[in-house]
Amino acid sequence: MTLWDSLTLVAPSSVFEGDSIVLKCQGEQNWKIQKMAYHKDNKELSVFKKFSDFLIQSAVLSDSGNYFCSTKGQLLFWDKTSNIVKIKVQELFQHPVLTASSFQPIEGGPVSLKCETRRSPQRLDVQLQFCFFRENQVLGSGWSSSPELQISAVWSEDTGSYWCEAETVTHRIRKQSLQSQIHVQRIPISNVSLEIRAPGGQVTEGQKLILLCSVAGGTGNVTFSWYREATGTSMGKKTQRSLSAELEIPAVKESDAGKYYCRADNGHVPIQSKVVNIPVRIPVSRPVLTLRSPVAQAAVGDLLELHCEALRGSPPILYQFYHEDVTLGNSSAPSGGGASFNLSLTAEHSGNYSCEANNGLGAQCSEAVPVSISGPDGYRRDLMTARVLWGLFGVLGFTGVALLLYALFHKISGESSATNEPRGASRPNPQEFTYSSPTPDMEELQPVYVNVGSVDVDVVYSQVWSMQQPEGSVFIPVCLSQDSQVIYSSVKKS
Repeated sequence: MTLWDSLTLVAPSSVFEGDSIVLKCQGEQNWKIQKMAYHKDNKELSVFKKFSDFLIQSAVLSDSGNYFCSTKGQLLFWDKTSNIVKIKVQELFQHPVLTASSFQPIEGGPVSLKCETRRSPQRLDVQLQFCFFRENQVLGSGWSSSPELQISAVWSEDTGSYWCEAETVTHRIRKQSLQSQIHVQRIPISNVSLEIRAPGGQVTEGQKLILLCSVAGGTGNVTFSWYREATGTSMGKKTQRSLSAELEIPAVKESDAGKYYCRADNGHVPIQSKVVNIPVRIPVSRPVLTLRSPVAQAAVGDLLELHCEALRGSPPILYQFYHEDVTLGNSSAPSGGGASFNLSLTAEHSGNYSCEANNGLGAQCSEAVPVSISGPDGYRRDLMTARVLWGLFGVLGFTGVALLLYALFHKISGESSATNEPRGASRPNPQEFTYSSPTPDMEELQPVYVNVGSVDVDVVYSQVWSMQQPEGSVFIPVCLSQDSQVIYSSVKKS
């Protein structure tokens, strides 16, 4: 062996990334050396005072090169240089490449990311793990054995630089892909509409109302706002990542009726919906029943009008009329207001009357109104009395009775003329009477015909009539007293 061959560098023949490299410089053990060194590409790597190994803990591609070792001894001929060993570090796996299902995805849509690499054929068994990043932020759950990442939806704020990294599970080798720009595309909103949602499909006073503003298309955060056309001021505003939003009015008032619209904006041009008219239906109030008759005391054969009216309520209103809970009939008010029902009275019609109003939003009943129906009227009783008297006159004889009644007539006529004002011969038109309850004091004494004039005293003057008699005869006045009530009837025939 020559002096040159006496120093040898020993190195592994095959090296991959992550492998450890041990360089051994071998020579005569009895050499008296001052130092030894390891070199790479003519650059000194490390110096020792005795023969020692040189270790590269985890090889990387940059560790590839030409290596040798050298010694320096006390004598000049002990300065030695070893043989040159070429070391090439092979890639364990290639640098990853980031791919995406789309680098310009539509906002709100999914994106699939993939970190692609290739292992060395000699090291196919090596285990790798992957991680994805956006603007230095880790995506997903972090490191995973899967080279793919599924993003269910991306938004405009997700625009930015993306990359991935791959490393061995021993964390010895890590490689990063190039950065790729992903720009998320936002779609402007379109076809804004306002929809009304109310219980039963109609807006009713006191109930809940929902104004639903929706868009047919558009992505990202959408700002919805609601307006009343009469004022133009905003009633409310909501910003959310959806195609619709609701504004609730807990209890609708009658004053809430009117025209409304909404707007939607996702950062482009705001879009307005069509104007929607919202009518507010008003439930009927408790109706009032009014009974109307041509005379103050209803009698058999009279025509009684039952008028029912609810002061509040949206039309149309249907009125039902009842007598002691028995339905008499119904009448409709298409434009609101009240309605009437006419009834020809019989003796069985005494009792309580009521009515009901209903416009489809709930029925309301009136208070009961009592009615008492009297028998034949006073006119018939007076006529019967007159006929009896005429029969009496015929039996007693015309001459004697005439003289007696003539004197009596002058006496009563004088008293009557001194205490009462003259009354007209004609009868005024009957007055209309409204029943809310019966008048007990008048049930038996009330005549068919209305009183003439106003009388403050407790005296009622009934209908005055004449009958055809022989010339020169007179009709004798009749006075009927009943319970301190006095009814006068007198006619003087010339």
